[in-house]
Amino acid sequence: METPASRRDLLFQFRGTPPIGASISLALQHLVAMIVGCVTPPIIIAGAIGLSQADRVLLIQASLVMSAVCTLLQLFPIGGRFGSGLPVILGVSFAYLPSMQAIVAGGGGVGAIAGAMLVGGVVAVLVGVFVKKIRTLFPPVITGTVVFTIGLSLYPTAINYMAGGTANTAESVAAKGLPEALVYGSWQNWLIAVLTLTVVMILNNKAKGVCKLASILLGMVFGYVVALCFGMVSFADVGDAAWFSLPRFMHFGISFDVPSCVAMGLLFAINSIQAIGDFTATTVGGLDRDPTDNELQGGIIAYGVSNILTALFGGLPTATYSQNVGIVTTNKVVNRTVFALTGGFLLLAGVSPKFAAILTTIPQCVLGGATITVFSTIAMTGMKLIASQDLTARNTTIVGLSAALGVGISQASAALSQFPAAVTMIFGKSPVVIATLMAVLLNLILPKDK
Repeated sequence: METPASRRDLLFQFRGTPPIGASISLALQHLVAMIVGCVTPPIIIAGAIGLSQADRVLLIQASLVMSAVCTLLQLFPIGGRFGSGLPVILGVSFAYLPSMQAIVAGGGGVGAIAGAMLVGGVVAVLVGVFVKKIRTLFPPVITGTVVFTIGLSLYPTAINYMAGGTANTAESVAAKGLPEALVYGSWQNWLIAVLTLTVVMILNNKAKGVCKLASILLGMVFGYVVALCFGMVSFADVGDAAWFSLPRFMHFGISFDVPSCVAMGLLFAINSIQAIGDFTATTVGGLDRDPTDNELQGGIIAYGVSNILTALFGGLPTATYSQNVGIVTTNKVVNRTVFALTGGFLLLAGVSPKFAAILTTIPQCVLGGATITVFSTIAMTGMKLIASQDLTARNTTIVGLSAALGVGISQASAALSQFPAAVTMIFGKSPVVIATLMAVLLNLILPKDK
């Protein structure tokens, strides 16, 4: 006879049906750890493009729904090879944000991002097929350099959001009849951003349990309440949003721009290799073993195909979430029922336009105050990967020169103004492309340390 204790033990096994109450609480723990990271990129991209309120809601909806679909495809492999069959959570990734911002800056919209995602998804599938051979091109010093560069490139985005968003000029705010507190650089924006950041830091360093895991979410709730007191939140569009609706197939269309596709394709290749790290950390930390070749191959192929589906339904690129991997390595809970419930909660949130509309009311200063900690964590994750290798003269040259050229050229993109526009789009808008290419090239040509 199965006892309550033996059912609880199923939490630490991938298969089986553990107690529903414990499963729901653990699933909510995973949800609060990743929900902010999942919805913030679509909010940022929607603002950068200038989408209508209805399209903003659709973009957030599609991103949440497809994050759930991507997660469930990993948990329940099709045919034994399409999917990793590992306890992982996928969501919209900040790693793609610099490249998406570059596409938007070049005049592209969600359709151009979707076209680049389709190409990137194909690249990820190819990486999955040849993962054993390609993996040697991306040692930790390479992936660490790329992740570090991504983190650095996101800092200006966070600062601009803390100040209220560059689109909120005094003229635009007055024209829309919005409060003066929303003007870019106002003291109200900075006060709320700093208060949000302070709460996040206190909870992250002093709190325990769910409060620590949900530090970013709770910090945003606090900042949101303060913003309400300043009259910076409007619910005018929330009432018009429906309670239930599904994402629309090809709503934003698809367009292919070669420079955008090249930039996004490189990033998908890097993130495919980065996913190996998350899969490995999950199996080592939660299952006390290394992942099998079939698990890695199936996981990366499913990652590529699921992003192709996401592009068709108007979502943004997804990737494995390291913060959820961290939870697995901490509590050792690996039962897929817990992770399937997390995917289910994501799906429920995604099919409710009302929920997505409420998310669009979050002031940009609140987002900035909360996400600057995320961006700093991304950069430091890259540093940890780099530091996991010996910091020899060869490795420091690879890291330093690649990051210097990538970040330097993107910050002074006019330096490429005499080249064709395609060159500027590929190499001048996002530091990730140059940093990746330089790191791989230097790793191949510099003499190996003896």
